[in-house]
Amino acid sequence: MKQDALRGKGVTEVIILAVNDGAVMMNWAKSQKTALTMLTFLGDPLSEFTKALDLELTHPGPVSVLGPGRCKRFAMHVVNGEIKAVNVSEGPDDPAGDKDPSASLADGIMATMK
Repeated sequence: MKQDALRGKGVTEVIILAVNDGAVMMNWAKSQKTALTMLTFLGDPLSEFTKALDLELTHPGPVSVLGPGRCKRFAMHVVNGEIKAVNVSEGPDDPAGDKDPSASLADGIMATMK
């Protein structure tokens, strides 16, 4: 975990968002032992937030496996409610960002922070 580096950039909370319900997200957080960390796991069960951000994964390849309404792999830097940067891990041959998730990892989003 890059908590110290993130704190050094002024980050106080990291929100993990997925198109899942609250029970799934709570159990995921528990399995990752996130108590007393800066991580908060939130669900977007109807993809409403995902769609509002225009970050819905629509490529037919991943959709055929995961189903519709899934969220792209992304990292967002938000300060006082203002979006400062959005990094999406995707490419022409990698629509889900599985081969190269680096843009949406901690180092990728920290590189956008001043």
